[in-house]
Amino acid sequence: MTVATRRLEAPWLCAPPLGDLIALLDRAGEEARVVGGAVRNTLLDEPHGDIDIATTALPKEVMRRAQAGGFKAVPTGIEHGTVTVIADGLPFEITTLREDVETFGRHAKVAFGRDWRRDAERRDFTMNALSMARDGTVYDYVGGLEDLAARRVRFIGDAAMRIAEDYLRILRFFRFHAAYGEGAPDPDGVAACIAGRAGLDRLSRERVRTELIKLLLARHAVPALATMMEAGLLDQVLGGVPLLASCANVIKLEAALAFKPDATRRLGGLAVSVVEDAERLRERLRLANAEYERLASMADRWWHISWDLDERGGRALLYRLGPERFTDRLLVAWARSPQGAADPIWHALATLPARWTAPVSPLKATHFIGRGVPKGPRLGAAMRAAEQAWIAADFPSDKAAIEAIADQAASGVGNQ
Repeated sequence: MTVATRRLEAPWLCAPPLGDLIALLDRAGEEARVVGGAVRNTLLDEPHGDIDIATTALPKEVMRRAQAGGFKAVPTGIEHGTVTVIADGLPFEITTLREDVETFGRHAKVAFGRDWRRDAERRDFTMNALSMARDGTVYDYVGGLEDLAARRVRFIGDAAMRIAEDYLRILRFFRFHAAYGEGAPDPDGVAACIAGRAGLDRLSRERVRTELIKLLLARHAVPALATMMEAGLLDQVLGGVPLLASCANVIKLEAALAFKPDATRRLGGLAVSVVEDAERLRERLRLANAEYERLASMADRWWHISWDLDERGGRALLYRLGPERFTDRLLVAWARSPQGAADPIWHALATLPARWTAPVSPLKATHFIGRGVPKGPRLGAAMRAAEQAWIAADFPSDKAAIEAIADQAASGVGNQ
């Protein structure tokens, strides 16, 4: 394939510190270009995100030039050709062009090179293999410009070979389609992903989690997940039966309520019905403790929240759970209810945290010690009983109501 080029207006390319850094590398017999996601996103008129640079210069020369220019250079992956340069507090990964000498999964033997085409051909998808010189010229050696215009995610060359180099590319294929693709995914890519599915079990759980979380936040997450489910890949990733309609409804509800997309909540909608599901996902995806605890909370009797829960009951639940877990559990329950996203009763419950802040309990140990309750188990029992009565009374704040609740709780444990 001949090289295709296109001129792109990208003011950020020449702005400091990036412009200064590229100028240091793109001279004296060496060449440097921005590569990957920043080029792709700029062509799509989306925020460019992190900026990665590829260069013909060897890593030691990159470090020498960066330091001579007053930048800090860190050999973060120098054995693989990558140096991180800190410029004005911003990190830029700079990687020497590479070409595969021998390929065996992620541990392929590579050599540094000077051939931009061969470097592009070792990447995953055509839209990620674009490079841009500092004059704004975009170079395409693998058909990425055409695929990007068609919103088509396509493996470079033989899809099975690209997947065998790193089986995470199965998940990346669906994640990139969810983020950038339109219509049905590339059929050759899907077939290769199915054929290579056994390789998913070789991946570290942390890498799988990272890709799944990103996929759940992508704009076309549901169609991509549906294709994975039909292909038998999603249940393999989750280790259980996907609840696709539930996940789709959670996403609809977030949009209807103008809530920020939340990957953990979406994962709960997709894969959690009971606490055991949360436990399985914690191990299978190596979830953080906070992620697991949220999923376990979603699973805890979500079915007890129904359309006829009044606002008073909603306040009691919000007090017990806190705003985040209240919203999680309520949206999962709503997503699995017969009512749709426009239902006003569910809507009122879901927006309760924006209208009401749970008060701090006014009942303190001194209320009961002064009533003759001794310290120890009986004091703890009195305080718990009083709090439950205060919640049941809808959080009164007047002194008479508080004193009456304390009297009743103290007398209740006094008879024990």
